[in-house]
Amino acid sequence: MRFYQRVAAAALPVIMALSLQQAVWAAPLELSVEDSIALALRNNHDLRYARSAQEKAYWALKQAKGNKGVSLDYTNLAERSDKTLSLTGGKDEIMHTVGVSLPLYSGGSLENQVKQADLNLTVAKLEVEAAKQQLKLDVVTNYLSVLEYRHEVQVNQDTVKNYEDHLNLVKAKYDIGLVAKTDVLASEVDLANAQDNLIQAQNNYNNALAALNNTLGLPHDTEIVLKDSFGQERLAMTLEECLRYALLNRPEIGQYEAKAASAQYDIKIAKSGRLPAVSLSAQQNWYDKDWPGTDESNWLVGLTTTFNVFDSGVTKAKIEQAKHNAAMVDDQYQTIRDAILLGVRQAYLSMAEAEKRIATNTKTVAQAQENMMIQKARYQVGVGTNLDLRDTVLALDTAKKNYFKALYDYNTSKAQLEQAMGKPVQ
Repeated sequence: MRFYQRVAAAALPVIMALSLQQAVWAAPLELSVEDSIALALRNNHDLRYARSAQEKAYWALKQAKGNKGVSLDYTNLAERSDKTLSLTGGKDEIMHTVGVSLPLYSGGSLENQVKQADLNLTVAKLEVEAAKQQLKLDVVTNYLSVLEYRHEVQVNQDTVKNYEDHLNLVKAKYDIGLVAKTDVLASEVDLANAQDNLIQAQNNYNNALAALNNTLGLPHDTEIVLKDSFGQERLAMTLEECLRYALLNRPEIGQYEAKAASAQYDIKIAKSGRLPAVSLSAQQNWYDKDWPGTDESNWLVGLTTTFNVFDSGVTKAKIEQAKHNAAMVDDQYQTIRDAILLGVRQAYLSMAEAEKRIATNTKTVAQAQENMMIQKARYQVGVGTNLDLRDTVLALDTAKKNYFKALYDYNTSKAQLEQAMGKPVQ
């Protein structure tokens, strides 16, 4: 018996520790907007992809630079043949060859390839910045969606409570014969509709929470507590200042400027096909019929010049393709530039509109609350009608939802504006 008691006494701390650890594991994750952005920056696969593309572009630049340098090759040949394979009879041959080559002139092809690879690295770096900015926008938008639906659930809960209180009041009046059965039925319908809206809002909240978890790289059912609430921090910049900022800082504009320069190097690379290519080479051979095959040797130094005299128009076709590609990049640049400026303008105007709606809806909510109190008092003393009180409950519900929708629109428009301007993500 004492043995089992000792076992139980030893196991009890372990069981308590595991229970406490499970409680810690089950604790909801508290996140602010900044916490969420930092978490997404660590977990997001699109951002990892962009960073891998940047590393790839870095090594492509290394390769392009290496193509201009010295190349050293070693070749070993050990060969045995008989008279069935050789017209001169069977023989053994062992050969070692060390060769060195250095391109002296490529018509500008190798040099322009290096410059082009450097521009491609710039494009890849800017792609990482663009991915970070888009990820921040996604996180903020999803965070705000969770906030909006959380407020919508709260408003619907308040509305259900108001309809329940009203229904109890109507039933009390009906029981003593002061109102008709239709008043009770109408109030029950209002309550059922409010409960239906609450169910939908709760589902929207759960879906928004899953979408936020997905953006953060967390399991979709992770329980999250949002530490931040809706704010109304104003952006101290005019529309024209925002437009100028976007032209200077938006990564996509920098990317297309680099792509346009790269397209010009494509033309130069294509034109290099009309110029000679000169390379220097040196070779040292050791050979013999027995291992290790180093008894005999010879060396060779050569200067090779290659010039394309006629290629059936291939070089001309490459040049024309490169020119049209450059024109296409220019058109793409103008398209993306116009789209960016339009996005900045639309986000700025939407933010200004939402700011005005916040001020208006703040007053509307206060007026709707006061009106409902007045109508409730009137109905209790038999002066007001059932329809008047039901309408005030609905009006308050609408006013609250409009207020929170205006806050959501303001904050999302502000986030969209910052992304459209190309504000860096720290």
